[in-house]
Amino acid sequence: MGGSVIEIHAVTIDAADPYEIASWWSRATGLPLGDDDNPGDDEIMLRTKQDPFLLFIRVPEGKTVKNRVHLDVNGTEGRTRDEEVERLIGLGASVFDDRRQPDGTGWVTMRDPEGNEFCVCRSQAEREPAV
Repeated sequence: MGGSVIEIHAVTIDAADPYEIASWWSRATGLPLGDDDNPGDDEIMLRTKQDPFLLFIRVPEGKTVKNRVHLDVNGTEGRTRDEEVERLIGLGASVFDDRRQPDGTGWVTMRDPEGNEFCVCRSQAEREPAV
């Protein structure tokens, strides 16, 4: 295969206000804004531990339809899916489609403050079989 593979370098998210929505995602994920990122910038990067990083770019048009690509996230630091949903609501996200099942499986589709969809899935601990 050699040179026929690609690496995903960044996931780019269109935004009306890149600094504002990147700051929201920074609070949600704990990922820092770049040292030289400022309000009014047309591009803001959230550096992850490894590529791909998240890049927020200014676009003139607003969001009009469902995202074709979205992030799936889950709680860390011992937080369950449901606790993570509540934390993200407290940060300004909203529930769009609740797919949680009585047996504990499922996910919650949420929207960030600019309306971009993302899913909150069960944490690793919730997915591991009980011993």
